[in-house]
Amino acid sequence: MPHMGILGWILFGAIAGWLATLLSGTNKKKGCIFNIAIGIVGSFIGGFVFEFFGGSGISGFNIYSIFVATIGAMIFIWLIRSIRKDD
Repeated sequence: MPHMGILGWILFGAIAGWLATLLSGTNKKKGCIFNIAIGIVGSFIGGFVFEFFGGSGISGFNIYSIFVATIGAMIFIWLIRSIRKDD
């Protein structure tokens, strides 16, 4: 994981989480804190998945890392929805 300050992770998580909720159709149901949390958790999941398949994970605050985190956040949203079955 690259070195980013807490504010960097919050902004990064907000962007990735917001994009993931837009793409998964859950944006109107969730708030800003949810987007940040989903984005931060998604960056860990996305980094793990991309590295597992031979790619690189989060490499800093850039477009590629936002893409990786957004994919990870979408996976996390899918997991939450499949467990809760109420969305």
